[in-house]
Amino acid sequence: MSSQDIPEENLPAEQDHAHGAVGVADEKHLFADPGLPPHEHRMQDIDERAAKRSERTVALLFTVSMLATVAFIASYVAIPHDKTTYIWPLGRISALNFALGLTLGLSLFCIGAAAVHWARTLMSDVEIADERHPIEAAPEVKAKVMADFRQGAKESALGRRKLLRTTMFGALALFPLSGVVLLRDLGPLPEEKLRHTLWAKGKLLVNMNTNEPLRPSDVAVGSLTFAKPEGLEEHDHDFQTEIAKAALMIVRIQPDNIKDKRELEWSHEGIVAYSKICTHVGCPISLYEQQTHHVLCPCHQSTFDLSDGARVIFGPAGHALPQLRIGVNDEGYLEALGDFEEPVGPAFWERG
Repeated sequence: MSSQDIPEENLPAEQDHAHGAVGVADEKHLFADPGLPPHEHRMQDIDERAAKRSERTVALLFTVSMLATVAFIASYVAIPHDKTTYIWPLGRISALNFALGLTLGLSLFCIGAAAVHWARTLMSDVEIADERHPIEAAPEVKAKVMADFRQGAKESALGRRKLLRTTMFGALALFPLSGVVLLRDLGPLPEEKLRHTLWAKGKLLVNMNTNEPLRPSDVAVGSLTFAKPEGLEEHDHDFQTEIAKAALMIVRIQPDNIKDKRELEWSHEGIVAYSKICTHVGCPISLYEQQTHHVLCPCHQSTFDLSDGARVIFGPAGHALPQLRIGVNDEGYLEALGDFEEPVGPAFWERG
């Protein structure tokens, strides 16, 4: 019987060891670096006509991008900002916003598509493997770079030609300011209407529920009454905009319990009038605690003390509620003696 006929488990130790060594070698060979697969040429690499077609495709995408950019500028100039158009399924939207978004998106898409098509069809796609090398440059390379920099600075004459240096820095500093023009459309310009409401001297305080002018006798101690300016009606097209700034809450407090001197001077027989709009994010205030004279915003629990200038005593609100100076006219009705002296609601960026 030959050794080939003997089962593997009965082989002599020498042959088993040799068999094991071969197995280890085979295992090491399985994990050897296989290298890169053979490079397959693309159609554009071997056919110049295909390469020309890709070149024309890339050029077409760049051309469409240029046309879209021109259309973007033309839309910005020509389309009125208040014009609307119907786009299914979006409904009626701003024609200017739609045109700007469409043209700018098309311009950027074509640039990206052209770059991708250029890289995939015309640029070299041969894979190259390289060993990692230290990121830091060698000392001699650093020395050469610094020497070249000093030589270039010397040859530029930037140090001794002050006129060139000054005008260059001026041009570089002013050029970015041209982009400030685009900031015009990031938000509204400061407008006086953000600072003022419909309240003015002589405007009657009208009850929000009854639409009747208020007399001092209509406001009981401990009660909370909501008022609006005379002449503002719910059917007015700008009612929501104006009431959001002019909404007023009226509370009657015993004069002896009013701590703030200016608040007392601006009140009438303990009747104080404050903006109903919270100074945090503009929520309407509607909760009043009679014993403490505190009002609470239901949105984020900002609390104001109406007996002490409506200052903030709790919550995220940044400043006190604006007070409206009030009095009584010849007919015995409560009236405003002017507008709020500061903007109502949350602080806005034009404030101050």
